[in-house]
Amino acid sequence: MNIEDLGYNEFFKSNRKKLGLENFLVARVIAEHKGIYKVKNTAGEYLAKITGKQMFNAQSREDFPAVGDWVAISMLDKERAVIEGILPRKTIIKRKSSGKNQAQIIGVNIDTAFVIESVDRDYNLNRIERYFAIANSEGITTAVVLNKTDLIPKADLEIKLAEIKNRLPGTEVIPTSTKTAEGLTELKKYIVKEKTYCFLGSSGVGKSSLINKLIGNDAIKTDRLSLSTGRGKHTTTAREMYFLPAFQSPPQADGEVENDPSSRTQGVHYGAGGIVIDNPGMREVGLTDASEGINQVFDEIITLAKNCKYADCTHTHEPGCEVLLAVKSGALEKDKYTNYTNLKKEAEHYGMSGFEKRKKNRKFGKFIKKAKDGLKNYRHKNL
Repeated sequence: MNIEDLGYNEFFKSNRKKLGLENFLVARVIAEHKGIYKVKNTAGEYLAKITGKQMFNAQSREDFPAVGDWVAISMLDKERAVIEGILPRKTIIKRKSSGKNQAQIIGVNIDTAFVIESVDRDYNLNRIERYFAIANSEGITTAVVLNKTDLIPKADLEIKLAEIKNRLPGTEVIPTSTKTAEGLTELKKYIVKEKTYCFLGSSGVGKSSLINKLIGNDAIKTDRLSLSTGRGKHTTTAREMYFLPAFQSPPQADGEVENDPSSRTQGVHYGAGGIVIDNPGMREVGLTDASEGINQVFDEIITLAKNCKYADCTHTHEPGCEVLLAVKSGALEKDKYTNYTNLKKEAEHYGMSGFEKRKKNRKFGKFIKKAKDGLKNYRHKNL
């Protein structure tokens, strides 16, 4: 194994030089457990902590290492290290923490996000669009893995595949089953050497089971669904990185280009040392600053909006709104439109400054007070 097999490339090399960290070793954060980090480089794996200075200077959770980060380290002994600095991140996937206006990091330096949906209770088109918006806002490519296909008839599966293709044109969808092994070879072909992938989805959709199949052993503990609720148990409690073994795919077909990810039947480059990150199941995926990602996912609506009568059209009530006209005529799916407006409002709310939020809350409070006073006067006059 060389350092490039772990995902190290020119982006991180040049930034390491800019920060003056060339005299330190580099390693990748592959796991985190309550402030203790497991880091890996070509020499081995080590437990590491950040310095007190880093902890003091941190302004938010984003200033701490996360799974996928490249860090500069100094060795304490054969098993322990100190993280001296974090190299700039190429990409970052984050969500709004439940009940808080703070961001929680899901993964960093990700190349592709696989959104895992099970075909039974979990299947939800709105959630797929939400995950895509989060990933696309960082320039991360996306694909859908429709898992547990053994649970439904072939005809029902075809309906769901058509629904995803209709709602998200051009999206790669990979039907899989860990029980029948359907789609597992196809999924391996998408995972390219030196690239990093993360698996996103609710608890119980089979993320860990899929990764176990990809790496060829049961490295990740899995559990069955709760029989009483039908919901997945939170078996994966921490994010962790795994490295796939070399995978021999079928011989290259005539006309296919070597090392071209669009070629489906390529040589050993596919699945040879790809990197995957398993994530705990997420029942709530709040948006942060994902406006650009929303625009990419809903590009059909953005195109329509260019012909709206008003430049600042909100696409909710204005006359001459092309988006509303498309919904009314059936040219634009109503569920897609509703999800778009909800995600836009959510992202805009997160992006408001603290002052703006307090001002908005005060304005709403005055409105409520005025309404209550008006109601009292109305009752008094009509007694």
